[in-house]
Amino acid sequence: MESQNPQTSENLDSNPTSLSLDNLVHRVKSNLVFRSKWAELNGAMGDLGTYIPIVLALTLAKDLNLGTTLIFTSVYNMPTGAIYGIPLPVQPMKSIAAVAITDGPDFNIPEVMASGICTGAILLVLGATGLMQLVYKLIPLSVVRGIQLSQGLAFTMTAFKYIRKVQDFSKSKSKENRHWVGLDGLILAIVCTCFIIVINGAGEERNERETSNVDDEERNMRSVVLAFIRKPAVVKDIKFGPSSMEVVQFTSHAWKQGFIKGTIPQLPLSILNSVIAVCKLSSDLFPGKESSATSVSITVGLMNLVGCWFGAIPCCHGAGGLAGQYKFGGRSGGD
Repeated sequence: MESQNPQTSENLDSNPTSLSLDNLVHRVKSNLVFRSKWAELNGAMGDLGTYIPIVLALTLAKDLNLGTTLIFTSVYNMPTGAIYGIPLPVQPMKSIAAVAITDGPDFNIPEVMASGICTGAILLVLGATGLMQLVYKLIPLSVVRGIQLSQGLAFTMTAFKYIRKVQDFSKSKSKENRHWVGLDGLILAIVCTCFIIVINGAGEERNERETSNVDDEERNMRSVVLAFIRKPAVVKDIKFGPSSMEVVQFTSHAWKQGFIKGTIPQLPLSILNSVIAVCKLSSDLFPGKESSATSVSITVGLMNLVGCWFGAIPCCHGAGGLAGQYKFGGRSGGD
């Protein structure tokens, strides 16, 4: 029996592939382990306030293929959680979506998908060549925060414009001034906004070691309520059910407009918010599980180089989504 042990050791040493495969499987299982079922469930809904309104707005305004988008974004989330082991979200590319919603008939689905493909190709090249890691080291966090603030203020002003008037997203037009009373009235919107601000607070996290199980359950249930509050109230004119998946037909005009109006404004946001800010935030929230700028840039590039050809919304990772899912209780890649 003792003579077989050295032989077994030699066989393992001579076959490192089996060891690396075992390590890979163990790492994936560890990344997908739920720390708490309720907390992870809440964390999974922490970014829906960003995802749902943008996807539905594009579906209504530009006839985005909702079924294809949901399938591809679901598929994107699976390897993302398995690879990184943190609640890293898959979000729509916000700048491209904003241009598509506000630009009118000159920026439709082919232009949107061309923007995503071009942005994804650039991010893939930056990641594969190691340039993204260099950018990550050179750009200070203050620059990232400035870009995030300016983009957030721009979206906030756009949102206020939409709130002031009744929107017909199916025709990309604004109607009369929004009334004050009703389920979609201004009074209810103001009350809900104040409620979210008061309940959610400044976003400070308590020390988990000092938090009792009762407090955890209370926080988790509160998170569920907030997640549903952030969903759109009423959605009409959307066809649910299976949809056929088709390859998008591109023209030279679509590539040109997509790159100029979509890729150019989206690229700084993707580099700073979807890659650099995500990596810096992951190192703060999850010490020991830091995401490298190279891998994040490559995964974002691959997502769009695959899904956009079939009409799935251009996607990326986002620091805001990571912070939101962490705030709502997400701690692993399982959510």
